[in-house]
Amino acid sequence: MSSHRFRVLSALPLALLAAACRGGAPDAPGNGAASAAEQTTSGGEVAPAVSPADSAAAAPTAGAPACAPDGGGITVPAGFCATVFADSVGGARHVAVAPNGDVFVALQTPRRRDADESGQTARGGILALRDRDGDGRAEARELFGDGGGTGIAVAPGWVYVDAGPRILRYPVPAGQLRPTGEPQVIVDGLPMGGHAAHSFALDGRGTLYVNVGSRSNACQVQDRQKGSPGASPCTELETRAGIWRYRADAQNQQFSAAERHATGIRNAVALTVAPDGSLWAAQHGRDQLFQNWPEHFDAQESAENPAEELLRVAAGDDFGWPYCYYDRGQRKRVLAPEYGGDGTQVGRCAQPKAPAATFPGHWAPMSVLFYTGRQFPARYRQGAFVAFHGSWNRAPLPQGGYLVAFVPLRDGRAAGEFETFADGFAGRAPLAQPSDARHRPVGLAQAPDGGVYVTDDVRGRIWKIVHTGR
Repeated sequence: MSSHRFRVLSALPLALLAAACRGGAPDAPGNGAASAAEQTTSGGEVAPAVSPADSAAAAPTAGAPACAPDGGGITVPAGFCATVFADSVGGARHVAVAPNGDVFVALQTPRRRDADESGQTARGGILALRDRDGDGRAEARELFGDGGGTGIAVAPGWVYVDAGPRILRYPVPAGQLRPTGEPQVIVDGLPMGGHAAHSFALDGRGTLYVNVGSRSNACQVQDRQKGSPGASPCTELETRAGIWRYRADAQNQQFSAAERHATGIRNAVALTVAPDGSLWAAQHGRDQLFQNWPEHFDAQESAENPAEELLRVAAGDDFGWPYCYYDRGQRKRVLAPEYGGDGTQVGRCAQPKAPAATFPGHWAPMSVLFYTGRQFPARYRQGAFVAFHGSWNRAPLPQGGYLVAFVPLRDGRAAGEFETFADGFAGRAPLAQPSDARHRPVGLAQAPDGGVYVTDDVRGRIWKIVHTGR
């Protein structure tokens, strides 16, 4: 059996930061980069310029609060600090930011809050937040939407949300925190069951990309059963395990096999559009190599493989699931044991497209963010941030992930090893199981001032990470 070693650069302890570090200055426009008036949203859509009426909400004030001495429970590199933007909001999944700085969060399950300023109670699966006084914390909270979900994105005049078998959009005019009317159904009939988080991305040119995860682990005849062979062909691929493409502005589109954009992707909860318009996804790899095929794999190999993959996705691409998986130690796709593989054979797996970057197995990537601001150092505009949620299938080895990583990219591929950017979410180490984690990162989004929001779906904390230059 092979052994695999991975280099991860640890974030410097937050104790190295000055306890009174201040939030960074607003992005400076020009030099060919997106300004605060031309920011790329979390869904990849270029948002319109902030109106004068909204400018106060978009820019931090001179009286921004000092960073929390403990970073709100996480560590970031020297020169950065983290504040808690909101806390105890519920299961916070993906997050999107409007041009005026309002923050919209998809909640895993709907929740009810106490009476608002009008004395009315509210319940909903989408949380809208606003920092009214520029102190770095959200004072205004509004709930809307009936169901919970993962995906969310903003576009001019609209908030798009994942609502089970549907993708909806709510009309939210500039400056408003709540919708002003009923939602429109954009796509209906998305498959449910199995991996049913319908994350999505907008490309700013009228296209909506939707993740449809697999129903199974590896398309076995008997799902997750020891020694059960894989179905051949895997009929799941006709309607699942890929990315589907729709018009972003057309109502009542129905899910169909004809709209499939790419295939062989087990589950891409992390889905985004890069500044150059290319589509990117981060795949959750399959489980149970050792548990179901102990004659070929030991516990160490099963914990580290298959690699979690960062994918640059073009129309017609095939990334190999369920027939193949990517072995990070061997740096190649190999044939899955369900289809006759033994951990080394390549066979039909020479054909599927290679990933742009890889990470240790079972870290569960949940969001990808291409940084376009000018607050962070320039090198962060040459790569992507990835939020990892952690997963159960590293057992019996200690858990891994529970961090935000940065991976440098060049020409659509990794330009070096990834590094840990934000850490400490789990609260303690080693972890025996995911339920031991204090926080689990999910969503990433860039603020108009160039800071980065990170969400947590365990205790409902939302951080904002800023660069202080110190």
